[in-house]
Amino acid sequence: MTISKRDAIKAQRTKKKRRQRMNTILYVGGFIVLLVLVLISPTIYNSLKPAGSIVQITPEAHPLENGKAIGDPNAKVQIQVYEDFQCPNCKTYADSIEKQIVDSSYITDGQVDYTFMQFPFLDSNSITKESHQAANASMCAMEQGRFWDYHDILFANQGAVENGGAFNNKRLQAFAESLGLNMTEFNQCFNADKYSAQIEADYQEGIAAGINGTPTVVVNGQILTPGFVPTYDEIKSAIDAALAGAG
Repeated sequence: MTISKRDAIKAQRTKKKRRQRMNTILYVGGFIVLLVLVLISPTIYNSLKPAGSIVQITPEAHPLENGKAIGDPNAKVQIQVYEDFQCPNCKTYADSIEKQIVDSSYITDGQVDYTFMQFPFLDSNSITKESHQAANASMCAMEQGRFWDYHDILFANQGAVENGGAFNNKRLQAFAESLGLNMTEFNQCFNADKYSAQIEADYQEGIAAGINGTPTVVVNGQILTPGFVPTYDEIKSAIDAALAGAG
């Protein structure tokens, strides 16, 4: 059978179009695969990266500890402090000012109730969501009555770079294990992101109150030194004023 020149040219053009179409499909498909890998690789890396060495802490007793609050829930002075576990200023605040407050007679005498409020915002543009995962883990520790110990170990192991892996999943689990938590219960809670709604509720409460940074201290509904971290003396003055006004 003889193929005409016209038919041969037509067949050649058809073959060329098919090849171009296939190359386009392969190019687009490869681009999509690459894009997916770029997007999910930080998450995979975060879940697979080993825990590495961790800074241990010595747990402290808080007789009036109640979940993520310390004090008398019916106290005349209610303090809420909005914090992000990745926030360097929060670590400084927690290591000094916060410790003075929770160890003070204001707490032990039942005059002040001090509540930690979750405000994870430093991972807003991060896929690995280390602020949220740290908050998630702290709430799972709270479920076992160990929120404040976990709070302390998070700040003790805060990374030098935000979303740099200091709070990857294996490290957060290693923190819990080092505190002697029931790991079966912790992991079930952590993997289910059980307290995401409560964390979001804390965050939205802060947004509604006009909070846009951490740490932010609120005493009886009033933000202290907006835009700045208050000193212990400033918080003490606010407590004394509130107690005098309530008396």
